[in-house]
Parts: sequence; structure tokens; C-alpha cells
Amino acid sequence: MTSSSDKVYFILTRKPEYPRHVNAGQICYMSKYKHRSQLRICQSPKKLPVCFMSSISGLDYDIDVGNMAELSEKEADFLVALPDDAERLKWYREEAALQTALTLAKDTEVTVEEDGQRLNGIIRYIGKIKSAPYYNSPLSGMSFGIELQGEDRGKGKNDGTYDYKRLFSCEKDCGVIAPFYRVRPVEHRSSSPADLKPQTQAESKADPQADPQQLNPADRVSYFTGGKKLRHGMVLEVMKGKGEDYVLISTDQDESGKTGGEVEVPLKDVIKGEVPTAPESMVVDTPMVEPSNDDLDLSLSSLVEVTFAKGNSYGIIRWIGSLPNRKETMAGLELEDESGVSDGTLKDKRFFDCPPRRALFVKLSSCRPDSRFMNRSEDFSEKMEVQEDTGPEMEHYTGKPMTVPPISSEQIDNVLIGRMKGIQGHCNSCYMDAALFSLFSCSSVLDSMLFKSTTPQDAPIQRTLLYNIVNPLRSKGFVEGRHIMKLRQQLQKHGYSHSFTTDEKDPEEFLTVIMHHILALDPLLKLSAGGKVQESFCYQIFLDQNQLVLPTVQQLLEHSFHCAGLKLAEVPSCLILQMPRFGKKFKMFDKIVPSLELDITDLLSEGPQQCMLCGELAERECIDCFGDPVFSQKGFKVFCGTCSAKVHSHPKRQSHKPVALDVPKGYHGRSLNQTLTRDKLELFAVLCIETSHYVSFIKHGPKSEDWIFFDSMADRQGEIDGFNIPEVRACPEVGAYLEMSPAELANQVPRDMKGVAKRLFCDAYMYLYQSKNMCLYR
Repeated sequence: MTSSSDKVYFILTRKPEYPRHVNAGQICYMSKYKHRSQLRICQSPKKLPVCFMSSISGLDYDIDVGNMAELSEKEADFLVALPDDAERLKWYREEAALQTALTLAKDTEVTVEEDGQRLNGIIRYIGKIKSAPYYNSPLSGMSFGIELQGEDRGKGKNDGTYDYKRLFSCEKDCGVIAPFYRVRPVEHRSSSPADLKPQTQAESKADPQADPQQLNPADRVSYFTGGKKLRHGMVLEVMKGKGEDYVLISTDQDESGKTGGEVEVPLKDVIKGEVPTAPESMVVDTPMVEPSNDDLDLSLSSLVEVTFAKGNSYGIIRWIGSLPNRKETMAGLELEDESGVSDGTLKDKRFFDCPPRRALFVKLSSCRPDSRFMNRSEDFSEKMEVQEDTGPEMEHYTGKPMTVPPISSEQIDNVLIGRMKGIQGHCNSCYMDAALFSLFSCSSVLDSMLFKSTTPQDAPIQRTLLYNIVNPLRSKGFVEGRHIMKLRQQLQKHGYSHSFTTDEKDPEEFLTVIMHHILALDPLLKLSAGGKVQESFCYQIFLDQNQLVLPTVQQLLEHSFHCAGLKLAEVPSCLILQMPRFGKKFKMFDKIVPSLELDITDLLSEGPQQCMLCGELAERECIDCFGDPVFSQKGFKVFCGTCSAKVHSHPKRQSHKPVALDVPKGYHGRSLNQTLTRDKLELFAVLCIETSHYVSFIKHGPKSEDWIFFDSMADRQGEIDGFNIPEVRACPEVGAYLEMSPAELANQVPRDMKGVAKRLFCDAYMYLYQSKNMCLYR
């Protein structure tokens, strides 16, 4: 992912003539460096080369400056969160809501529109709620997370969790996730509690415990309970009572340990601000069980456990260092649950960032590696075969990298099929598990990334990928979850994302980080548009107008190239295609038919082509004929000179504007006496997504039934201390459906489809194709 801070952002205020698929309301951007360069060339340029957030591959388009309006990065981030172009443009033009949103901060008292009602709440979260829809998009959209208050509690939609991700914590049905235009700050009138002062100056002198500072709703405060125990909370209201004023506080934790409750506290027992409790309550000195010397290998991002009298706590090391008045090396942990004491602060000093009540400070010597990811083969009901860690010492011993070939079709049953096979999933790793299994289990098309020379700082990641993941997968058919976690920790340590070890990502984001940023692999895809060649690692299919009902991947790719005016500059060794979707949840098609072979001959910008009617050398291409119902729904419409003249003599086609093809030298005037060899790619894997969970299908052989299905989290053993059970199964039923006619397949009811076939046809997210010829050279 590129950094968003080095970009200049714009919103399209009018639909341009080109590209045709772009609408008013879309967000586009360009680098600040390129923007400054353009202004140096011309202070008032008429056009600027920008890339759209919905860009499939990062292609630049020259857009009239008069059709765009510049945005700040934060304005663009709020607008990107709106999925509809027209709605985005509407709220940009009604600028009051957007400008108000820029002023809102966490813990601000607001109202939020939900189901036609205005509900009262407090902002608890400001940020993205999902990953960027395209791997090269610098922004993913900012929304607000709001905890409802008072009488509106229970009218929300969640507990601060969205799409299985924890954004903030609140009680059930007290959380609302909303875009900026539905959120408004509360405006207090002069007679409102916000303007009440806790006590007059005279009263303050009479009562030395009084807080002379004004209290307002949403202020953080500390207060004493009846037992004089110091607790923390947030002001909801300051109330006048008979003889004594009271403060209604939303508690962080009450006497019984419950969170999110309310309590009335005398004003004299309330202190504005969060007074830290004694350091001893925030720093745990001595767990009940001291580990041995296992902590010697612990570092930032290590998964650890600490044992207390109440049991084990699990977390990730976010900070290591020294604290005042302590000789031991200390560790700041981000815990899995809310059994901590802060959000990464200690005595008003921030050491790291994490959600509230997730941080705990302990001695580093009290931590030990998380035993849930250690080998437990003696405890599993289904034995987990121990994987030996091979590493650089193996490379040193053999003198060259140890290679294991992909699993052949004949080996599938013995090596891969069964439970505890494939890659073991853990903690939202399914996107990575499915992607790695798809790329390396039965294909060698990208093996070059495992062996290419790389920088010393990136070499450990390459070794982990080869020795701990790819080789064990191919030799023994199983990779433990701890090896995937090791890779995630290494990626997080490199700074590509602070949540690589915890959050779900998109497969294309992970693959781009590995292939481009880490291993500096040459781009897999070179696209030609208007004479310019752009490079990319995957291609997002989009359609200008959807005229297809039961599309094949071949049709989708051709229609997408037609809409964008694209060609392939060369045959790719590996082609990664993302299916057309509106986010992960909203599919454009009920079913997509996999094309086992992808014919890209007519998609190439260079090379001879055959007339689609007579088979002779094609000289002209007609964009207007592409959607003509007289022709088939697949293939670009290219003709020889004679056939083009005949086709366009028809009254309905006389307005068409065929263009000359770039015929290679040596072919002009020649007759094609034989059929040209077609350039084709073969399908080898499909990633699918259903309810935010990724799985994959592998086409491992030439027979129609040669399909397997992989799920890294097919089952689970145990509760919080348990483990996921991956599974690989044969799915020959897929081949049976692919042999059906389009009419038969269209009539199949998804829920009635046999085995796992429904998931392939209905939930496809990413198709992977390979060229057996080109991968020999790259």
C-alpha cells in the first residue's frame, strides 16, 4: 500500500468524456511530486494525470482540471467511505456536514441518524472499517464508531465490532457505525448542563476538596466510590440537587467489575481528568509462575503468555524498555481481552497504542512464548506432525537453496487430502493461508520469488517463505500456524502494517507487499493504454454496463478490457484477476463460470490476428461491433479489409468507426495459410470469500474431476486455548458442473449444488492463471 500523505486528492465534479467508466463523484489522486512537476511546467494546466480510487491497476488518465475539485486528505478519506458516486458528490457539495466532520474528535458528544431517528452518543472510534477496495488505493475511507448513551442505549446495531473486527468496546446493541454525514455534534444552549460550574468560587473556598474546573458532558473524570476506591469514567450530565450537586458518570468499571454502567456521584468526589492509580496497579510485578529462559528470544510483536493466580493471559509485546524506579527490563503487552488497565499509557505517558483496557505492563522475564502455537502433537486428537525448522543453515550445508517441487496430481491423495492438511489458520490469517496455498501447493509459476537475490534485511522473510512454508507444504502437506504467524510478524516488523499479526487483509494487499515491496519481483502484468504501458501485479475487473447474465471469466476479462481501452503489452507468466464486486459482500453476478483456459490472443497489443469471419490476416478492429448482438459475446471483433467493408456496409453499422490494427512487419499483404497459434493461459487456482472467510480451489490436473478444496479453518478443537484444524478435500463435483451447458448451469439453485461447488461458482474473489511457456523465462 502506498502512503496517503504524499498524494494530492480530487473529486470529479463532472463526468469526463474519457475514460467512459468513470463517473462524477469518484475520488482520484496523484503524487505531490508529480503535481508540483506539472505546475512547474505550466502554472495553470488544463489537464492533470490522475489515478482513480477504483483503478484496476494504477493507470493514469488525463482529466480536465475544470472537471475536478481539490480535496484535503481527510476530506477525501471521509468521502471515500461513501460507496455511491452520486451520494459522494451530493455531500461534497453540501459542504457543511463535511466541514463539521473534520472538527469532530474521539469522546465528542454527538447525535447520529440511525433508522430514521436521531440518537445520542459519544464518538469512540474514527477510522477505517474495512481495507481499501483495491490494493493500490492509498485510502480506504473513514467512518465514525459511536457508543449510544442514556435512553438511546440498546438502539444500536453492535458492540463496537464491525465485520468481525473490534473497533471499540461497548455493551451489546449500543454501538453504531456511521459515515460522516449522519453524525452531528451536540450544541449546548446557555442553560444546558454544559455551562454549569460545579461550584461557585465561595463554595470552593469553603470546601477544599472541590474542583474549581468546569465539568462538561464527555469530560474524562476520576471519582471516589463509597469505599474511597478511585475509579474512572466519563461525564454524562451535571445535575443540581437539594443541597448538593451530582454528576452522572458513565463508568469504565463499577464495583462488580461491569463496564458501561452509570452512577451518580457527589460533585465533591469527582476530579476532572484521569488521575492515575498507583503504578503498582498498572504494572504487574510477579506472576504466579515464573518461566525459564524462554524469554531470551522474545522481541517486539512476539506472541506471549503470562500466568497469574486467575489463569493465563495472552497478548503481543508492543513495547520493551525501562520504567522509572525499576531495574528490570519491562514489556508492554496488548492483551487479547479487556483484562488490562489502559490503552498503552502509564502515568500519563504513552508507550504504545492499543484499544482501551487492553494494555498491561509486566517484567519481560515474566513472559514466555504463547504455548498455543508451540507443538502439541502429543495432545491433539488428530496428531499434528512436527515440522522441523529448516533455515539458513540448510542453505549453507547444501551450498544452494533446498527446493521441493510442487505436488503433482498423482501425489495429491497421499500428501494433501485430509484433516490437518494444508496450512493451519489462526487469528484472521485465512487470506494469507488461501493465497499461499493457491500459489505454491501445485504450481511453480512464482517460484522465482523464492530464489531471487534480495536485500539482507528482506532475506529472513524469503527464507521463512521457502523453508518454513513452501517446502513443508509440498513435502509433508502441512504447515503449522506458527510459521504463518512468524511471516506475519516479520511483515509487521518491516512496517507495512501495524496489524499484520491481528487483522484480516485482502489477498491482493498481501501479495503486493510480498512480491513488490519485499522481494522486488518484476510486475506480472504490463497493460497498454493509449500508447502508455503501465505495470501491475493483479488486475481488477470492472464493467461499464453489465449486459452479461451468466458470464465466464473470459467474457468478463474481454468486456473489462473493452470498457477501459486496454491491451496486454506482453503475455504474462501469471495473471491474477479480481472479480467484479462492490466490496467483499456485494457481488455483481450470482454465478461466474470459471474459464479453464483464457485465450488472450486478441487482448495483446502486438502480434498478428485472424479475421473472425474468414480467418485471414486481420487489419481492422471495431470497438462498436464488440457489443453487437449479431456476434458472439466473447472475443474482440477484428476483420480483414474485405470482411470489414462487408460488415460495415449494413445500415446499422455504417456509423461504426473501425480502426487499423498494428500489423507486424512481414505480414502485410500476406495470406495466412494456416491457423495462428493462440496464446492461452490455464487456470490453476481460485480464491473465494464468504462472510469474510477465504478458501481456495486448486485445479491440479488435466481431468475434469481434478479439483481440490482447501479451508485453513475448517474446524476447531478446544475453546480459547484450542486450535484450528485445516482441511483439504477432493471436489470432483466441480468438474461435473463445468461440463453442463450454460442453460443447465444457469438453472442450478446454489443451495442445492453438490459438495462445495456452490462456493466456487458463487463466491469467487480472485482467479489465478499461468502460462506454462512464459514461466520458463521469468
